[in-house]
Amino acid sequence: MTDSSTSKHDALAWVAGSDAPEKSALNLGFMALTDSASLIVAATQGFAQPYGLSLNLQRQTSWAGLRDRLLSGELDAAQTLYGQVYGIHLGIGGPATEMAILMGLNQNGQAINLSEPLKRVGVTTAEALAARVRQGGAKLTFAQTFPTGTHAMWLYYWLAAQGIHPLEDVNTVVVPPSQMVTHLRAGRIDGFCAGGPWGALAVDEEQGFTLATSQMIWADHPEKVLGVTREFVEQYPNTARALTMAVLEASRFIDESEENRRSTAQLISSSEYVDAPLSAIQPRFLGQYEDGLGHAWLDAHPLRFFAGGEVNMPWLSDGIWFMTQFRRWGLLRDDPDYLAVARDVHQLELYRQAAEAVGVEVPEQPMRRSTLLDGSVWDGSDPAAYANSFAIHARSDQTAIAL
Repeated sequence: MTDSSTSKHDALAWVAGSDAPEKSALNLGFMALTDSASLIVAATQGFAQPYGLSLNLQRQTSWAGLRDRLLSGELDAAQTLYGQVYGIHLGIGGPATEMAILMGLNQNGQAINLSEPLKRVGVTTAEALAARVRQGGAKLTFAQTFPTGTHAMWLYYWLAAQGIHPLEDVNTVVVPPSQMVTHLRAGRIDGFCAGGPWGALAVDEEQGFTLATSQMIWADHPEKVLGVTREFVEQYPNTARALTMAVLEASRFIDESEENRRSTAQLISSSEYVDAPLSAIQPRFLGQYEDGLGHAWLDAHPLRFFAGGEVNMPWLSDGIWFMTQFRRWGLLRDDPDYLAVARDVHQLELYRQAAEAVGVEVPEQPMRRSTLLDGSVWDGSDPAAYANSFAIHARSDQTAIAL
């Protein structure tokens, strides 16, 4: 891989005087996931030093552990699940702590996998799965990675779109992403939703198959973000901006060429980072999919880290969407002030400063419009009505597990 950023601006201007980072050595948390790539590249390939930063990568074993270390200050910043940040901020499952999102880290690239035993009995389509659930008997058990995280929301949304109530018709459990294949092999779960490379590894090891990708649910959906506490932003605003600039540059580098993506896949596959075979990382990193059912395709909406900055913009509508799903599944008992909460969490002005400094275009409007797999249109304009619009939702006495 190349060493140093490709930015045309004078990085030294952000290292000296009043713009100097207040804290130069940062502990940066990440999970063993393909979409941690931009943080790993920023820390190891010379993208942080021009901004006066030294990034100490610290791999975490679970999202709950990452949350605890971020809140205790052991981690300064971290790769976080979009919904996880909002769950902490809103006090779902624990004391509320004001949080901040500096930027988006990636879009797409997650997967819903089912087990080999289900494959053997012909449960290889959404329709067959729905029929299996309707038959009754022992409930199937699906794993996701964190109660308020993206994977829980993708799993619930997808199941509900097939007419399967995720809180009534199946059991759901929390499993760290790197343990999904082990749990599948042991027969503890019948399927899971997680990020790469674990869906591909299940296919490679013939322990399951990919029934749906997250981009089938929502093309170019929000996924991981660069998360910090509000206290960190207030105490170290220059550091937060410099970190955002470094990760933006790394994100742009990864998406610049196939060569860069290949070299990044090689880098992150090592034992200190994702610790998984390159064969389970690189194909889906490049958008090349095999589902374990004999189908192969080049995905139109692959895992991406930059896309001209579209990935990295902290869209208010993205954050609001997760709150609508918390409301849908009983994690929120009342409608919050959706827009006000999103404006509190998303550091739009700081992101604008960082993006403009490194030559990344910033959209004029902080909302975007998308159509999801069930035909529902999301644009952030009326979140309370949207949250209340779904036929399948939690009953008043029902709540998705929050830890």
